[in-house]
Amino acid sequence: MKTIKANLKYLKYLFWLGPMLVLAGLTAGVVSASWGIAPLGLIVAGMVLIGLWLLFLSRFEESKTRPGFWRRRSTQAGTNALISTVAVLVLLGLVNFLGTRYVARLDLTENQTFTLASETQQLVRNLKQPVKVWVFDPQQSTQDRELLEGYRRLNQQQFSYEFVNPNAQPAIVQRLEVKKAGDVIVEAPTTERKQFAQSVGNDERLTESKLTNAIAQVTTTQQVSLYFLQGHGERPTEERQGAISEAVKALQDRGYTVKPLNLVESVAFPKDARVIVLAGPQKALLKPEVDALANYANQGGNLMVMVDPNVNPGLDGLLSPWGVTLDPRVVIDTSGRVANLGPLDVTVTQYGDHPITQNFGNALSFYSGARAVDAKETKGVTFTPLLFTSDRVWAESDIKKEPIQFDPATDRQGPLVLGFALSRTLSAPATPAKPSPSPSPAPSPSPSPEAKQKESRMVVIGNSSFVANGYFNQVMNGDVFLNSIRWLSQADQQTFSIRPREAKNRRIVLNSQQANLTAWLSLIILPLIGFGTAATVWWRRR
Repeated sequence: MKTIKANLKYLKYLFWLGPMLVLAGLTAGVVSASWGIAPLGLIVAGMVLIGLWLLFLSRFEESKTRPGFWRRRSTQAGTNALISTVAVLVLLGLVNFLGTRYVARLDLTENQTFTLASETQQLVRNLKQPVKVWVFDPQQSTQDRELLEGYRRLNQQQFSYEFVNPNAQPAIVQRLEVKKAGDVIVEAPTTERKQFAQSVGNDERLTESKLTNAIAQVTTTQQVSLYFLQGHGERPTEERQGAISEAVKALQDRGYTVKPLNLVESVAFPKDARVIVLAGPQKALLKPEVDALANYANQGGNLMVMVDPNVNPGLDGLLSPWGVTLDPRVVIDTSGRVANLGPLDVTVTQYGDHPITQNFGNALSFYSGARAVDAKETKGVTFTPLLFTSDRVWAESDIKKEPIQFDPATDRQGPLVLGFALSRTLSAPATPAKPSPSPSPAPSPSPSPEAKQKESRMVVIGNSSFVANGYFNQVMNGDVFLNSIRWLSQADQQTFSIRPREAKNRRIVLNSQQANLTAWLSLIILPLIGFGTAATVWWRRR
């Protein structure tokens, strides 16, 4: 025993062999990805040496003049530090484990740049059939993968994706008819439908709008036809001044079929007309045309009416049965002068609680040259105001007077409503039963599809310029139009329009004088002030 105590100062160095064996065993196991006899043997041997060392310390190192190893303050402090360190490591490991197992993301950007649009979330969560996205990109961009992973988290049962090297899997390339590397194909395996989404590469990455639209197209089974009324100075659908060709293209990209309609040639509406659009008529419609539109609405048709101020379209016969009237005055908004908007540019940041505007929040839309729209209680008609102006606007009766000022005698103070969504439920007349020549009892009648109640819908907006080229892609203007068309088409189970979110340009553009002033302030004036202050303090304290 005395010999062991005498040599204890040398034996304590054997302690370091224990941690080294444990470290070697862990390294061998991690590197080889196999926890066989060798790694486990090294770990066990190291632990035994460490245990023996601790036993020796508690048994032989204690003396009358010197406390034992476990009674020293350094040992207690070291043990506390070791336990605290291990506890922190365990907590960090637990947090990482939970973070990997239960993923949650918080997007703090101003316009929610890294969050999928609500329309996308609605579409993906409501998928009724499996959808798979094939990305034929051997590079497997991290940006594309993160976007696809966001889709997958919404519906892991129905949505999946896969990156494919087109050179390594030619069979899939041939089956999906891939044209080139970088193509993204959306496939619905149940119906064997496939839809090209876009081509990705170094210059263009996968976008939410194109991917979501491709998913919507591959899962929809409906073909919606829209008819734009022509012949009264309406905004042209083809490319020209004042046209709405951008809006028409956006509709076509979403699977709508857009066609012109001239009621002068025939007042009979096409059977596939899901929605009739009146986009800013500049002349009054003929009475037979108005009567035809009214009959169309009475029979379950859907209409979108956009009428600019200073125009009498002669639509009283159509709008009055719905309780809608158009204010002839022009809406004036002076709140947009800071943004270089004129008094005729009306901004809207408040929206009604309706499927068309339910996800708009306080987003901005603006209407250049608008009129107020009013609606009153009408039997059988349900109406919801869509677009609210602020209380700083007014409806001006004389736009030619200068300066333009509110006149309480003739003008109308805001807030005003620029658009309404209306609906009316129609009951199909009962079909009289035909007398049966046979005295035998007739079978009990079964409900036919025609006996179902139909709903007629209408959206009336006192402006048409918000969908014109140059305005359509500004702020929420396009969303107002596309969501209105979708609601009118009564495809409530499909996705709304997908609008790409772009980061705002927050760069400061300085002219030469501002740049020189900034340089002088940052490089000379402010440092001199600092040095001067320091010198003054030194002089007073010396």
